[in-house]
Amino acid sequence: MPDIAAVKAALANQRIETPSWGYGNSGTRFKVFAQAGVPRTPREKLDDAAQVHEFTGIAPKVSLHIPWDTVDDYAALAAYAKERNVELGAINSNTFQDDDYKLGSVCHPDPKVRRKAVEHLLECVDIMDATGSKDLKLWFADGTNYPGQDDIVARQDRLAESLATVYERLGDDQRMLLEYKFFEPAFYTTDVPDWGTSYLQCMKLGDKAQVVVDTGHHAPGTNIEYIVALLLREGKLGGFDFNSRFYADDDLMVGSADPFQLFRILHEVAKNGGFDPETNVAFMLDQCHNIEAKIPAVIRSVMNVQEATAKALLVDLDALRDAQATGDVLVSNAVLMDAYNTDVRPLLAEWREERGMHPNPVAGYAASGWQERIVAERVGGDQAGWGA
Repeated sequence: MPDIAAVKAALANQRIETPSWGYGNSGTRFKVFAQAGVPRTPREKLDDAAQVHEFTGIAPKVSLHIPWDTVDDYAALAAYAKERNVELGAINSNTFQDDDYKLGSVCHPDPKVRRKAVEHLLECVDIMDATGSKDLKLWFADGTNYPGQDDIVARQDRLAESLATVYERLGDDQRMLLEYKFFEPAFYTTDVPDWGTSYLQCMKLGDKAQVVVDTGHHAPGTNIEYIVALLLREGKLGGFDFNSRFYADDDLMVGSADPFQLFRILHEVAKNGGFDPETNVAFMLDQCHNIEAKIPAVIRSVMNVQEATAKALLVDLDALRDAQATGDVLVSNAVLMDAYNTDVRPLLAEWREERGMHPNPVAGYAASGWQERIVAERVGGDQAGWGA
């Protein structure tokens, strides 16, 4: 059986990056729901992210989204983050909220539109330089709605050319993380619809380009852990965007729809060295908290990943390999199920208390008074969110 001290040590090295947009207002495609106390500025988002890190101990980074988090001085924003005991993480671009991008951005048939999109991506690299961020995270809404609307191969060529321009601008210690999504908002073809397309584009670019696996961006029934294992094998898994979905890209709290799937994914990560620092896999949340309170929901999401990780670390790999080698199907499956069915909450509560934290992060946050404080203080101004 795995050594509990070793499991605790591995948990101490875990890092979950939270998204700035997860603290803002969001909703469905029909309505964005406002909540009292929601941040109005990037600094207030960092204030809330600092609360998540304080009560979980493993969420020290915050992803930014441009232009939603645009400021005049990014170096000052990075300094402010450090004052709050967090730091700025991945820089996320936005090429899907401009009228010019109706027919695509980096894949658009008009070179002027493509140039505009690439210039935005280059601006994001400039922001990386100013903040010290190492990751440029790219997701494109590009695609077509109707057969014959555009040339599929030509769009891949435009994508490759645009990415190459941005890739050349990256610093030696920076990288490009290319996300994929199998449909929506384009309904006939999507230009980066799956891990294979992302992988092919990244392979042609070089070592500084890697694939991001968003756990909500797959067709129902897709074996996501298989994709994760293959990308780890090839050294091309750059990171995760964790969330849950029942139908499509619902962006629900990670582990809420299928906690067993999350465990299976993290088992492959643990077994294949994905938690090793040199592997450099970024574990990020990508969620919108539409009807639930923002900070407690982010805390719960971090906890869900931590719990699934603890279970993955409890898998008896020696017993598993022995059973696999002898073809014992039932024992192999039982080894996994034994780890998954373990209640790791007491272990994690003990782990937190050993580090001077509240054993229950959600309860600790509720007792802190922060929620009541921000509701009282954040009155007036424009709350953060993505509109609609």
